[in-house]
Parts: sequence; structure tokens; C-alpha cells
Amino acid sequence: MRLTTRDFDRTGRPLRFTELGFGSSPLGNLYRAISEEEAQALLERAWAGGIRYFDTAPLYGYGLAEERLGRFLAGHPRSDYVLSTKVGRLLRPVEPGEARDGLGKFFEVPERKERFDYGYDGVMRSLEASLDRLGLDRVDVLYAHDLDLFTHGSQEALEARLAEFMAGGYRALVELRDQGVISAFGAGVNEWQPCQWLAERGEFDLFLLAGRYTLLEQEALESFLPLAEERGIGIVIGGPYNSGVLATGPKPGSFYDYRLAPQAVLDRVAQIHTICERWGVRMFEAAFQFPLRHPAVLSVIPGPQSVGEVMENRIAADAELPPGLWEDLKVAGLLRPDAPV
Repeated sequence: MRLTTRDFDRTGRPLRFTELGFGSSPLGNLYRAISEEEAQALLERAWAGGIRYFDTAPLYGYGLAEERLGRFLAGHPRSDYVLSTKVGRLLRPVEPGEARDGLGKFFEVPERKERFDYGYDGVMRSLEASLDRLGLDRVDVLYAHDLDLFTHGSQEALEARLAEFMAGGYRALVELRDQGVISAFGAGVNEWQPCQWLAERGEFDLFLLAGRYTLLEQEALESFLPLAEERGIGIVIGGPYNSGVLATGPKPGSFYDYRLAPQAVLDRVAQIHTICERWGVRMFEAAFQFPLRHPAVLSVIPGPQSVGEVMENRIAADAELPPGLWEDLKVAGLLRPDAPV
């Protein structure tokens, strides 16, 4: 079963992204533990549904997601898929008397602690450890992970991490790309502003932008996405459902941006939901497809937590949506007038 693909070749080593990719944070037991059998069933269904772009990170289950993904990919030819992971965190076993990281967020995961390191040596060590967990000799794309305000807590702390990265980690990524160890590199972040800051200061190939170009949020159209399009930078969209609210609808208890959705967000989602219903469209289908209308976007990577969600994402990728839906959303002020549709 084939999915539509988008080709990307900025470095002379072409990559083919499926428009529907696989975000692997649930493989790391994010929010709830899943068994090894469930994890492999998720990946089997994704592969059977045509998905050939897989994204992971050391953070996801403190290595568990990389290990599970590696076990699955070992059964498939390396040339048949695109794989990305991330740098910026190093993992170590907990010391006696220490508590592991991720309590209350990642469940039944290895007893490990994380340490941020965006320096040259940190990036090299991170890649080496990821390859070991994946059981592979290469990945296609490396993203500097979480260079954003959401993660580091203050503008001062973020600026220090950005400076650390540009002084060391960036140089490592350039060398890895120039030597052909990786095909491309970029950053995977929760905000568009650091993406723009980085793009203005370095030669980046790709950015993985989580939750910041969706049916709910299009501020990235102000300056970042036009810059990416102008420079031929590819964009991968994570969090297309804004942590769930664009999939579940405006229900009490729905999540937005990793926490309970505030009433203002629920109200806006209710308006979007009403217009989608008027056109006979399920809102999550519109939420999945909207980012793909932008010419810089290569892939959208939800993080499915069940086989059913994998199948629903595939349905969303195949859905035929009426053009009038987008125009009604614009007239209602729910989409920016300049949003490509």
C-alpha cells in the first residue's frame, strides 16, 4: 500500500519522505506503558500502511524508543526507509539513590538520567550511542533536539544553549554531513522562532517543527516558513493535532501543548469542528492535511499510541477534502489569509 512521497535533495544525497511519517515517542512509553508486542504491532501496521519515514530520539523512553525501532528496522532493507534521530542529550545510568528522569511522563523505561550537551563532543557521543541502541551503522537525518524556550525555561538559558550549539554541535553536524555519515541535519523544536534564528546563522537542511504550524497555529507564516521556502529548507511537522485536541475535539480533558487545553483553545477548536462537520469532514483529517499544503513541508509525523491510531492517520492521509472547507475556515478567521491551501 503506497503513500504519496516528497523528494528532498539539498545536499546531493536525495531522501524520499512519505507524507505520513511515524513519530516514535509512544514507543518510549510516553504517558502509558505499552508492551514490546504492542510496539512491534504498531510498527508492523505503519510499514504495511506504506510509512517509510521514521523519527526517534534518545529522550523517548530514555533510549527505549530507539531500541524498539531498531529491532523492527533490522528486518527491512536499509535503503527502503528514511530514519532521523536527535542530538543534544546524553544518557547515563542512574547512581545508587538517584531517581530516574521522566517520572510521571515516561513509564516502565530504563533507569537513566539525561544531560544536555550541544557541544561538538556531545553530538558525536550522542550519535554513537543512538547507533548502538538502533543497531544500525547510519541514520539519514540528525536534528538538534529541543533548542527552545519550552525546554530550557528562560530566554537566557536558551541563548546559552544556542551559543553552545553553534560553537560546537553545529560544526560536528556539518562535518558528519560533509563526510557522508548523514545526509542532512537540522533541529527538532517546539517553537518556530529558534528555527528562524538558526536558519539565519547556519546552513541547515531541515527543521522538525512540533505543534507550531497547525489548524490552530499559523504564526510561523510571519517570517520563518517564507524563509524556509526561499532557501529550500525542508520542514517536517510534528504534533499536527496539537497534543490531541485537534483529534479528540473540544472535549473536557483534551490536551493541548502537552497539558490540559484551556477554554480559549477549546472554544477555537469547537469553531473549527463545526465548520468541518458542515463539510462532512472529520477534523483530524483536516488537521493532518493542512500542513502538507505548504510547499516547504515534506512530511507530517503523528505519534500513534495504538494500531487503531496508525490506521486512522492513514485514512487522514488518503482523505479527499473539499476546497471550500479551507475557504470557510479563512472567512471565519480560523486560518490566516496567507495560509497555502
